[in-house]
Amino acid sequence: MGLAGAPRPRTASDLPRGQGFDRPQQVPTVQRERGARALAGPGRLLPLVVCVELLGLGLPAWLVLRADAQPKALAGAVAATAVWCGVRAGRGRYALRAPGRPPGALTTPGDWLLLIGVLAVLWTVVDPSIDPAAAVVALIPGLLAAAAASWARRLIRSGRRRMVRRVLVVGEAAGVDRAVGVLTSREDHGYRVVAALPVGTAALSCGAPVPGRLAPAPADDDASTVLGAAFAHEADLALVVPGPQFAEERLRRLSWGLHDGGLELSVLSHLSETAADRVRPSSAAGLTLLHIVPPLRRGLQPALKAAVDRAGAVCGLVALAPLLLLVAAAVRLTSKGPVFHRQVRQGQHNRPFTMWKFRTMVADAEQRRARLAAANENDGPMFKMRRDPRVTRIGRLLRRSSVDELPQLINVLKGDMSLVGPRPPLPDEVSRYDERELRRLAVKPGLTGLWQVSGRSDLSWQETVSLDLWYVDNWSVATDMGLMARTLRAVTDGRGAY
Repeated sequence: MGLAGAPRPRTASDLPRGQGFDRPQQVPTVQRERGARALAGPGRLLPLVVCVELLGLGLPAWLVLRADAQPKALAGAVAATAVWCGVRAGRGRYALRAPGRPPGALTTPGDWLLLIGVLAVLWTVVDPSIDPAAAVVALIPGLLAAAAASWARRLIRSGRRRMVRRVLVVGEAAGVDRAVGVLTSREDHGYRVVAALPVGTAALSCGAPVPGRLAPAPADDDASTVLGAAFAHEADLALVVPGPQFAEERLRRLSWGLHDGGLELSVLSHLSETAADRVRPSSAAGLTLLHIVPPLRRGLQPALKAAVDRAGAVCGLVALAPLLLLVAAAVRLTSKGPVFHRQVRQGQHNRPFTMWKFRTMVADAEQRRARLAAANENDGPMFKMRRDPRVTRIGRLLRRSSVDELPQLINVLKGDMSLVGPRPPLPDEVSRYDERELRRLAVKPGLTGLWQVSGRSDLSWQETVSLDLWYVDNWSVATDMGLMARTLRAVTDGRGAY
């Protein structure tokens, strides 16, 4: 079962019996445009980026320390430059990133703070004669230079067409449909699906072009069929979805043929909801192992998250006090009932707590909900209606702007919630959770989160659960900072808020 209507290259079974296997099999190579070589361009920028960062930190540091008459100004600048280079290299800032893999949020400021910490230790141990304040001021230009270099590098890389990989998805029909559906549903990556090559006769529902099919059992023409499909659609990467009909031995032989034919190969992992930063490849006794770093549950980052939550809640309540008073007055004057809506929600480890919100519905909204059950537009246990008749006029405005959520800063201050986390569910929703969905309660619910910035009520139930589970297993303080920055755009957009 090969390419429909297309000539196939010769396979090993077509070779004359007297011809040995000491010569490589002749298969078509995948022709690419010069500009389509994956990852070729960004590596050329690396020496320039390193030089800009080192000069941007070392030269201003030396000038500032010298102007301030600090002792050993040159030695201090050289030491700071060496430590900076080590910090950046050790944290992978100079490594080429795979297409579509975004850089971590606030990486340059984080590296700069780590530099300050290392230099503070060296200052204490080696030479405390340099004024710490002058040293910090001397390092600020380095932070700006590194941020500018990183921004320019990302801008140049994002503008290069060769960073978009043309992908041929290979595997069993169900796995191909899932992979193509996920890749085509989002645009924050560098992979473009150009065709699919299913195994067997099962039909595909993803809509990708199907230039041919692979036999259910391993065949001699597997590699030539994949190479032919890649050549026909100008693909430069074969993405294989493993399955029962694509086991280890078949995949190994396919990789030999594809690499001999000049086509790169990627294998879809079943750890799709695990962040790449948590996966550590290793080997033992000839086996390739993937070590999965445990989710952050203890240590410095959870403690820092708790501190940021409390500090952020205090600052938010103080800064937003005039707005909160204005909204409270508007709610009270425009409809009968209390200003706040207090509702029992399930928190971390399924512990109940009382969540605060501005009231956006009529006072007897809970009693009316049973009559609206048939109009639920959500496909899961969560109740949502795009035009809920219980919502008041001022409530629609508050919901669209997410201002009704601001009283939850009280819950954050009390420790029931976090600034960033999964959506806090109702008890009757949790009572219908399965084991997978219950994992959402492994962390504190949040005032905002991936659900908030990814479409909110426009998402299906399974999409909501998948986003929350990704956050539960892969959160970090840097991720939280990025999500809080994205929340402002989501609130301004108002998409999915009803």
